[in-house]
Amino acid sequence: METKHLRLIKTLAERGGITRSLDRLFLTQSAVSHQLKDLEQRLGTKIFIRGKNHRGKDQWKLTDEGEVLYQTAVRVLDEIDNAMNAIQELRHGHQGTIRLSTECYTIYHWLPAFMQKMSMLYPKLEIIINMEATHRPLPKLLDNELDVALTSDPIDEKRLKYFELFRDEIFAVVGATHPWAKKRFVLAEDFAHEKLIIHSLPLESVTVYEHFLKPAAIAPQQIVPVPLTEATLELVKAEMGVTCMPMWALRPFVSSNNLRSVRIGKTGLTRTHFAAIRTSDSSKKHLADFIENLREEFL
Repeated sequence: METKHLRLIKTLAERGGITRSLDRLFLTQSAVSHQLKDLEQRLGTKIFIRGKNHRGKDQWKLTDEGEVLYQTAVRVLDEIDNAMNAIQELRHGHQGTIRLSTECYTIYHWLPAFMQKMSMLYPKLEIIINMEATHRPLPKLLDNELDVALTSDPIDEKRLKYFELFRDEIFAVVGATHPWAKKRFVLAEDFAHEKLIIHSLPLESVTVYEHFLKPAAIAPQQIVPVPLTEATLELVKAEMGVTCMPMWALRPFVSSNNLRSVRIGKTGLTRTHFAAIRTSDSSKKHLADFIENLREEFL
């Protein structure tokens, strides 16, 4: 049985016969009669009891078998119509689900405000943050566990498409009396005798290590993971280590003059942040709209 048969049964039942159904079915009377006869022959049962009212007009009633088919037609066609409406919403970017993760924990500080903005603009768009994928967002994206991954370390992979969002610079953050506080910049070897406080392991996810210390074959004297930014900065203020972070992430936590930021390297340690999606999802408008709003967030 095809959907056209379900629409035929539903329309004939609700309109009470062929004559009043033609304008909705967009078929000739002979075509409707032929389809109904063919369907009844295939099913081996009557679907309608044909009759006329006292005015001589068609008045068809469903048989018991026809009633079962009519109720089925109502449910199935409603589901199909709902699905088509949902697809149209997706095409226009108004509806969908976005599973999101980022390789940098500090980015989560601005995500709640951004999500609130998106919920007002797109009330039917659901954004789910997957923090468990933070250290491996691109592999998770390829495994279809994410829809958008925020990264500053893109990989050469044809199945992924990248959109540049913004650039920032990583600074070393030290206490006001730390020897680095008066430096214009620090070199890789300056870290060799320092305790470096990072947000979390693995080291490959730490920008200053992966892009500054590792290429210079320098390892800090000690590396200490501290997952809370507030706690990290309190340790830095107490001269119990140094940390590294972008200025935009540091600014909300600076309430005194007990911290200093120092450039890393003579030219600075900069990075570019990207939003990554699967290439196969490039035509999904709700993803494109989401990324465009992300870009505007950093203008």
